[in-house]
Amino acid sequence: MLEPSDLAPAFTLPRDGGGEISLSDLKGQVVVLFFYPRDDTPGCTKESIGFSEHLQAFAEAGAAVFGVSRDTVAKHDKFVAKHGLTVPLLSDAESTMCEDYGVWVEKNMYGRKSMGIERSTFVIDRDGKIARIWRKVKVPGHVEEVLEAVKAL
Repeated sequence: MLEPSDLAPAFTLPRDGGGEISLSDLKGQVVVLFFYPRDDTPGCTKESIGFSEHLQAFAEAGAAVFGVSRDTVAKHDKFVAKHGLTVPLLSDAESTMCEDYGVWVEKNMYGRKSMGIERSTFVIDRDGKIARIWRKVKVPGHVEEVLEAVKAL
């Protein structure tokens, strides 16, 4: 299980709209990764819209923000178009990154167990170390809390 001050696991993933994002390409800036279960579900939509609405404030604070789920790039493209999202979305279809960050977990919903992404957010500092972690995120007020943490770095 990752803890603050641990080195952030490296990744290279495809993103909505084409191209790839690698953690190594972001060295020297703060990176916010928010992991969410699925495109176009109510909580995930609210969270993605919230990060999109605050994307400029994160940029002004020196942070790049990325959403991560197991959805395909094609699903991400539809999700972005449907809701006018501006936050880049990464596709971890093989759940390699989700496993590296410890967010691919067993969930228990209405007595049924299944594997899924635990809604979590990581802030990675300019040196590539994890500065803050939020697990089992509740969406209301979360984006603002993450922004304050980024500003405090």
